[in-house]
Amino acid sequence: MGHILFGAFGLFCVPRPVLTVSPSWTSPGDSVTLTCSVGPPSAGWRFFWYKAVPDMSSTNNYYTSELLAGGTTGTEQDSYILHGQTHTAGYQCRAGRGDLVFYTLDSDVKFVWSGGVNPAASLTVSPHRLQHYSTESLSLSCEGNSAEWRVMKVDGDGRVSRCYYWGKMTGSTCNTNTRASSGVYWCESVTQSSNAADITIHNVPQPVLTVSPSWTSPGDSVTLTCSVEPPSAGWRFFWYKAAPNMPYLYYSPYYTYELLAGGTTGTEQGSYILQGQTHTAGYVCRARRVDPAIYTQYSRLKFVWSGGVNPAASLTVSPHRLQHFSTESLSLICEGNSTKWRVKRVDEDGHISSCYNWGEMNGSTCNTNTRASSGVYWCESETQFSNAANIIIHNPEEAASSSVFLVPLVVGLVSGVLLIILLLLFLRRYRKSEASSLSRSQRTNQSAATDHMINQGETQDGHYASLLHGDSCLYEAIGGSEEPEHGTNDEPEESVYENVRMETAADG
Repeated sequence: MGHILFGAFGLFCVPRPVLTVSPSWTSPGDSVTLTCSVGPPSAGWRFFWYKAVPDMSSTNNYYTSELLAGGTTGTEQDSYILHGQTHTAGYQCRAGRGDLVFYTLDSDVKFVWSGGVNPAASLTVSPHRLQHYSTESLSLSCEGNSAEWRVMKVDGDGRVSRCYYWGKMTGSTCNTNTRASSGVYWCESVTQSSNAADITIHNVPQPVLTVSPSWTSPGDSVTLTCSVEPPSAGWRFFWYKAAPNMPYLYYSPYYTYELLAGGTTGTEQGSYILQGQTHTAGYVCRARRVDPAIYTQYSRLKFVWSGGVNPAASLTVSPHRLQHFSTESLSLICEGNSTKWRVKRVDEDGHISSCYNWGEMNGSTCNTNTRASSGVYWCESETQFSNAANIIIHNPEEAASSSVFLVPLVVGLVSGVLLIILLLLFLRRYRKSEASSLSRSQRTNQSAATDHMINQGETQDGHYASLLHGDSCLYEAIGGSEEPEHGTNDEPEESVYENVRMETAADG
């Protein structure tokens, strides 16, 4: 980045060079290379190198700049080598060009860190380790040849800040508060910088509790499992049962937590078995370790659900079903050994809410409104949890939207089926028509052939016919025998009778 300035030739930008140091962490005697780059790269620059000197009187500009030895005329090269680096120190650079030297801005301060002890200036961290949690208060103590000290930090983004922003300076010691974060910490006097400590500050972990199974039958065993991320040794686990906090105040928690039997010293194992689970109940866990001495947060509350009726606390849903639409108002009725009830819900994301968020509590009944949604519902008294109901609440809008697509689909399917049926009927009729035509044609041909054969038979010897006219039957016997061409025919003579009913008009 740079600054925009106005000059005789118009608007131009003053660049800010970027300084890099390699290596950034050193051992006593190491050589360090400083590199200064100006963007966009171009020829003609000369580079100037500075050491950052703490300015104890300023609250805004932490450092002043002193040219390094032999740096008055600058270097043509954009790099500078520091030999025999021994202690923590900060550096800057800038560049100039032209006869009337035009200078860039100063680069940001970059530090070369040293973890080695410097008798003239040293930092001590208490507790004496580099891994801490945000709930811990650290003491960062400065010692050496100075009566005035300040404790500094550089975070992961390179921002420099002093104890005032994340702790309290008392004499030569900074005591951190919850605003302290990970970074490199060190002490500074007017002339010295101490050894540096790269401290990591973790947020206090929240363990994850799982229950298996989550829906139970009376007498089932349930396994609670508590896990801390990242996994590490040394944790002891504590198990709690949730007790409803009644009456509930706006800023108070819904539940208080009671240690389960035998849980005062915790368990080494990250699991706990509940024997003979009978009713709906809520559980949480947390963990503790000795080094460092810390408790985790409580886990999120997890429930073991029971659909079985509990005479001491029961939930009745009206209308009596588990599938509803959002336009319906449900009555969630609590009954049992209590005069104070509340209706609760946990949604698919595990968020717990009360009737007043999505309904109105009237005595021991919650009447829902349009803000009610799918989830597990149950009743609570000061000492009891009722049976649970896993209610699904559908949107109408969704039903209407579905019907918009469903109706054309059904109409299309029905139309398609009717079209197929009509086609099949048409084909069947067509085939029957064809078959009828073919049958008539065959009968006509047969009739012609028969007439022809009869006409021929009337002229042959050995055949006779008798025809009776009127409303009578025509009996026609056609018979005769033919002599075989060779030998004697042993088969009996064959007679053919044909009965033809003929409707004729009376003579005359």
